[in-house]
Amino acid sequence: MIRVGIVGYGYWGPNIVRNFSKTKGVIVSAICDLSPQKLNRAQLDYPSISITSDFHTLLNDSTVDAIAIATPVSTHYDLGLAALKAGKHLFLEKPMTETSAQAKHLIEEAEKRNLTLIIDHTFIYTPAVRKIRELIDGGDLGNFYFYDSTRINLGNFQHDVNVIWDLAVHDLSILDYLFQDTPLAISATGAAHVRGQPENAAYITLFFNNNAIAHINVNWLSPIKLRHTLIGGDRKMILYDDIEVTEKVKVYDKGVDIAGDTESIYQILKGYRVGDMWAPHLASTEALSAEIEHFIDCIEKNIQPITNGAMGLRIIQLLEAASTSMLHQGAPVEIKDKD
Repeated sequence: MIRVGIVGYGYWGPNIVRNFSKTKGVIVSAICDLSPQKLNRAQLDYPSISITSDFHTLLNDSTVDAIAIATPVSTHYDLGLAALKAGKHLFLEKPMTETSAQAKHLIEEAEKRNLTLIIDHTFIYTPAVRKIRELIDGGDLGNFYFYDSTRINLGNFQHDVNVIWDLAVHDLSILDYLFQDTPLAISATGAAHVRGQPENAAYITLFFNNNAIAHINVNWLSPIKLRHTLIGGDRKMILYDDIEVTEKVKVYDKGVDIAGDTESIYQILKGYRVGDMWAPHLASTEALSAEIEHFIDCIEKNIQPITNGAMGLRIIQLLEAASTSMLHQGAPVEIKDKD
């Protein structure tokens, strides 16, 4: 049995506790939070699980094998480092850390102690994103042309990170997983419309090899909630709507075939292709449940998670570059492959 201590019982923490509690081969040893109100709620939800406001109780408990951290990003590095130094496997909420230097240190610490480090990029474990990866790997999309995402909603303002770090982080992780290609550069613009708060609306563009491009629109001030992504290739196009209940992924056999005449750059032949749409069957597995099962499997088999520290670091590097670009009104920032 893997015994797990969970730190943070705010927005995401209850979901983590629920899924760890129902995972085979796992015992939730304790829930930790600084808020008495949140601890009272945790005790009511899980009367058989110990609660504590002292993080060191988990660190000093030799029976605790792993620690899951679901706290603000500003605390990730200190809490994560303490957990690793105490010999605990680490399940760390995204974004991984505030800086790439911090992320690198956590990776080094986990490797030095042969501990499993997984970053909670939950969307990678959704049946929808897994299916899209399967379609891309199978050649259905063809050559990647564009990725266009709208991820907007009203409210849920964060105080320690801007909207890029809160919402765009999902698309950056999805792009990393789907195409496994480091972008050449990133450009971002954004604005803060609430005095004293971080940017609540932003537009991000990523430039890839072969003229592929990705655009991400994130906003905390939209009157409606949208989670809408269009992925285009030279063979097919994929529509991913995370809010859709029954058909989250739709594949369209539509596109444009362009043939250039080498005798004259002004003579271009265009053929519009219109075909069927189909919606692949998706499993009903909860993403967080699949991720936690994967985490436990990685601990038991001593293998690297899909969303490991290296991936978490790549996303932090993109977030840092996007933040730098936003400070300079969208000036492109070159991305160097640092793996």
